[in-house]
Amino acid sequence: MKYSIVTFGCRVNQADSIEIEAQLLASGGVAVEPDDADLVVVNTCSVTTASDQGARQIIRKIATNNPRARIVVTGCYATRQSADIAGLPGVVQIVPNDRKETFAREIGVTTAERFGEGEGACGAVVVPGVAGRTAYTLRVQTGCDECCSYCIIPSTRGPGRSRPPVEVMAEIDRVCRAGFREIALTGVHLGSYGRDLRVRSSLLDLLNRIESGAPAGAQFRISSLEPMDCSPAIVDLAVSSRCFAPHFHLPLQHASDRMLVAMRRPYTFHYYRELVDRIRNRIPHASIGSDVIVGFPGEGDEDFERLAAYLAESPLTHVHVFPYSDRPGTAATAMSGKVHGSVVRERAGRLREIARELTRAFHQSQDGAVRPGLTIDDGSLVVTDNYLKVQIDPGRVRNEWIKVRVKLAGEQLTGELVERQG
Repeated sequence: MKYSIVTFGCRVNQADSIEIEAQLLASGGVAVEPDDADLVVVNTCSVTTASDQGARQIIRKIATNNPRARIVVTGCYATRQSADIAGLPGVVQIVPNDRKETFAREIGVTTAERFGEGEGACGAVVVPGVAGRTAYTLRVQTGCDECCSYCIIPSTRGPGRSRPPVEVMAEIDRVCRAGFREIALTGVHLGSYGRDLRVRSSLLDLLNRIESGAPAGAQFRISSLEPMDCSPAIVDLAVSSRCFAPHFHLPLQHASDRMLVAMRRPYTFHYYRELVDRIRNRIPHASIGSDVIVGFPGEGDEDFERLAAYLAESPLTHVHVFPYSDRPGTAATAMSGKVHGSVVRERAGRLREIARELTRAFHQSQDGAVRPGLTIDDGSLVVTDNYLKVQIDPGRVRNEWIKVRVKLAGEQLTGELVERQG
C-alpha cells in the first residue's frame, strides 16, 4: 500500500504526523506523493478560518487529482467539525485527535496485518530523509488547561497530558539510534509538562534530564513556550547547555495589557518585555520568535500602535502575524467591538513589514558569525543552531553537522564552511 500524509499547522501536528507515519511504515506502507497514493492522510489544523478552508481545499484537490485514493482525515478541524469533513469527496474515514495514537488500528491496519501487497518492509522505521524530514519533532505533551478567549484548541485536544520522562528518554534514544541529530520538543502547552503525571514533574526537570542523559551529538530545540512558563532557570540552562539550541519561540499575542486581559493571557506586557530582554542580554546570538494577533475584538488604534511600536524596537528575530478570526465556541466570538476586516488587513500588513525588518536586522547582526548547523534537503542548505537558513556550496549530504561563517549578500544568507562537526 502506498500512502501520503499532508500536514497542516504547528509542530504538534508535525509530531503527530511523524507518529502516524511510523505506524504506517511499520505496517509495510511506502511513502509516495498524494497523486500516486492509495491512502492519503490529511492531518488538519483549526487555529483559524483559513486553516479550515485550506484543509477543505486540499481534500478536494486530492480527490480530483487522485480519485482512487482513500482519504482519511484527522486533526483539530476533523475533531471539531467532523460533519464538514465527512461530506467531502474521497473521504472514507475520520480519526479524531484522541485516537491518533492508534491511527493504524483505527483504519484497520496492524503490523500483523500489513497493507495488502505493499512493498514496504514490515517493521520499517522513520529515519532522516523520510518525507523530506531531517530533524525529528517529538511531542512530549498534548492538551491544554488554559482558557485563552480566542483559542479552540483545548476543546479539540482535551486536558493537558504528559508522556512520562522515562518514555520520553527512551524515545529520544530510539530516534537518535535511527540517525536523527536534531530533535524539536513540542506540546500543545509545553510549559505545563509534568503537572498531570502521577509522579509530578516539570518541563525544567525534563530538560535537565535530557541535558544530562541525551546521546552526544544530538541537538534539541524547545518549541513554542508560553512566556509565563519560560522561567529564569530555563534561560540559565539554555545559556550553559551542551545540547539545547539558542532558539526560543515565545508568543506575545499583544503589547497592550488591556488586550492581554481580554485574551485571558496570564502575564503582562512588562513581564514579556523583561523576559525577552533578559534572553537577548544573556544570549546575544539567540533566535527569539513570537506570535501576535492583530484585530482582536476591542483593539483600538492606541492598542495597535502600542503593539507596532514595541515590535519595531524589540529584540525579536521573527514574528508570525495572525489576523483575528472568530472561532465558534470561543469566548472571543461573542465579544463586542469587532474590528472591520479592511482595518485588520491594513494593520496586519504593517506588522508583517515590521517583522521583515526584524528578521533583516537579525541577519545583519549575524553577518560574519561562525555558527554550527545541520545540513538539510540535498545538503546545500544549513539550519544553524540559532535558526538561520544558510545556503552553502554543493558537496555535503543531508543530516551532517558543520560549522559555517555566515555571509549576508543582499537578502540571501550564504555560508562558508569552517570545519566539519562530525
